[in-house]
Amino acid sequence: MSSECSGSCGGGQPSKVADVAAVNRDALTHVSEYSVPKMDCMAEESMIGMALADLQPAVVASCDLSQRRVQVFHADNESAVTERIESTGLGGKLISSAEANPSDVDSVIGSSSSADQETRILKWLLGINAVMFLVEFAVGWHAQSTGLLADSLDMFADAAVYGIALYAVGRASSIKLRAAHLSGWLQLALVIGALSEVVRRFLYGSDPVSALMMGMGFVALIANVWCLLLVSKNRHGGAHMKASWIFSANDVIANTGVILAGGLVAWSGSHYPDLIIGFIIALIVLSGAIRILRIKS
Repeated sequence: MSSECSGSCGGGQPSKVADVAAVNRDALTHVSEYSVPKMDCMAEESMIGMALADLQPAVVASCDLSQRRVQVFHADNESAVTERIESTGLGGKLISSAEANPSDVDSVIGSSSSADQETRILKWLLGINAVMFLVEFAVGWHAQSTGLLADSLDMFADAAVYGIALYAVGRASSIKLRAAHLSGWLQLALVIGALSEVVRRFLYGSDPVSALMMGMGFVALIANVWCLLLVSKNRHGGAHMKASWIFSANDVIANTGVILAGGLVAWSGSHYPDLIIGFIIALIVLSGAIRILRIKS
């Protein structure tokens, strides 16, 4: 089962949950497969990784985003694995469990050995999303656009998850959990601020600059394509590329929504299209923040 990792700036390597070098292969006697319907990108995959990483005995997992499935090789601790996956709030459900084939175990562990490459990709993804958050937030504030402000929070949400994934490497699970929750609370605070701004501008009016909205929306769209190109360098073509483009749709739709809202603002002279797209994107980011805060130790 291959990892089809994608998203706004999705990853490209098979998911590694636990330090593969420290895993006792002989202990991985069972394999369980889970349907995770809300796992759309690498951010959600990282959430599952954080939820499973400190399980003992250690587990190794692989994700297939094209099917929204997670395959976990584990010892006789299926109930603990299931509880952790369900705790992410991504709708994970156990669909099958069986004895593991040793050759499959070796295959998934072998495919998870490119941690250095994954780390380099994560650093690029973190940097791109962090820079885009700062730039888009500043432009959104100057342009009086709640759509751009909310879209910048989507960039921040991705950057926060990538940052946690990097920070958590080699650290205790309690530290990892605190970092995850800190990012969740920060996202929640920013979303509340964005929604408050939508309400304020609805009540008192605003004059969003449509040209800046559309221009910044295109820049954000280019950033997402750049991230996908980074991912594609570590893939081999075929179905996984299709999955990468399909599951980048959430963020691409948000970018397109901002561009469309800017066009409608220019055409109608009304600020309502900007308020509507800002409200919708803010709700999407709010959902992600709540998922992170629901992660349990």
